[in-house]
Amino acid sequence: MDAVAVDLRLEAGPLRALCMGPDSGAPVFCVPGLSANARSFDAISARLAMRGRRVVALDLRGRGFSPAASPGTSGWRAHALDVLAAAAKLGYAAFDLIGHSMGAFVSMQAAVLQPERIRRLVLIDGVGVPEPAAIPPILAGVQRLGVTYPSAETYCDQIRKKGMAVPWEDHWRHHYLYDLEAVAGGVTPRTSKEAVLADLAYGAGQNAKLFWPRLTMPVLLVRAAQPILPEAGFIVGSALRDDFLAAVPSAQAVEVDANHFGVMAHEEALQAIDDFLAGDGLS
Repeated sequence: MDAVAVDLRLEAGPLRALCMGPDSGAPVFCVPGLSANARSFDAISARLAMRGRRVVALDLRGRGFSPAASPGTSGWRAHALDVLAAAAKLGYAAFDLIGHSMGAFVSMQAAVLQPERIRRLVLIDGVGVPEPAAIPPILAGVQRLGVTYPSAETYCDQIRKKGMAVPWEDHWRHHYLYDLEAVAGGVTPRTSKEAVLADLAYGAGQNAKLFWPRLTMPVLLVRAAQPILPEAGFIVGSALRDDFLAAVPSAQAVEVDANHFGVMAHEEALQAIDDFLAGDGLS
């Protein structure tokens, strides 16, 4: 099942969405991470679309095919307003919401701004500050942006060799190729390094824990039970997970034997998300 690209004309500017599943299906919106794009949700979108859901994965502003916003308009709140506006533009008063990494913070922000519109919330490996040892690999990943590479294969090889983006051939390779455009001398990512760095700076001044007490809808935390790299830390450490579950009575968690990237295509994660969104209450 192939996704259909839709360019949404929002008041804040154009936004690209990749839509999958029947038009009549119950809507699920997907919000990618810091420097990721809509195709990071390929496996999740395909699973949910097969179940009859209408899945809308977004390129956040400055990522993929969504142009960057004007300076000073970045941050979780701005992205959350885009998510809510995109859903309204497509005619959805209420919907399920899935966020990965920074997308989880954006999704929590959206759920706090308009809780009556969020039926169920899935947070994939993101609820608060990562462990210190996990931050350098995240920052290193940003450095691929704003660079011209001689070929798509050169670009992909550089990412693959870092060992974080797994599974590679069946998932992440397609995500990174989607983001490339031809330029003089080779190819370069469409994703704006400036937009990503602006969101990093914004996030450094925020406290996601302030969202927790205001999450009243059913919430699923999907935690990657492997560190982002073998010698690095966790994006969601066990202590952070426990604090989150204690603070959010409507939440439950599932542990997946994968890292921060692998969790997006792991069968246990796909099944847990599928089951959670299909339910009428917490199990």
